[in-house]
Amino acid sequence: MSNSVKVDIWSDIACPWCFVGKRRFETAAAEFATTGGELEVEYHSFELSPDTPVDFDGTEVDFLVSHKGMPAAQVEQMLGQMTELAATEGLAYDFDALQHTNTVKAHELLHFAKSKDRQLDMSERLFAAYFEEGRHVGRVEDLADLAAEIGLDRDEALAALTSEQFLPAVAADKQQAIAYGISGVPFFVIDGRFGVSGAQDPSAIVEVLRKAADEA
Repeated sequence: MSNSVKVDIWSDIACPWCFVGKRRFETAAAEFATTGGELEVEYHSFELSPDTPVDFDGTEVDFLVSHKGMPAAQVEQMLGQMTELAATEGLAYDFDALQHTNTVKAHELLHFAKSKDRQLDMSERLFAAYFEEGRHVGRVEDLADLAAEIGLDRDEALAALTSEQFLPAVAADKQQAIAYGISGVPFFVIDGRFGVSGAQDPSAIVEVLRKAADEA
């Protein structure tokens, strides 16, 4: 099996299932590679809560209580379960430290990183900063710092974010998601032909990857 398979992943930095899905996809990709499979992976922008302010005044519990209309105790239980599930993928979620924010600038940064062939590294850095380190991923200065941490030029990243150079690319991703009928993330489009919704078990993803490669 030598056919390269293109995987387009729609996700949001503020989506806890997307980081879990990233890990499960990486596990699937590693298994796929053992049979000679090659992947081209590209991340695409999806905003779960585009109306969220950059500086949300409150905790993640506060946000979900207002956003989902759930009681605080239920939200806390849900976040506890999510933390335990993430731990099974080697992720150390810290919802107490998390700074809820608008993610459009983070998506712009991912497109900037893509222009430098560093999108996958930038995606990993943003997820870890947001869910594990309590870093702010909504302000341009903080995002430029994160770009520099993976070796990108901080000034260049800051200029791209300030000028909104990649905002049209974010908008195009969102329009493509609508065209595909994507209403939740993570969502994986394999070779433009197969859709996998949610943070599926790696075995399910491998099955679709092999099917795509065989039929290519």
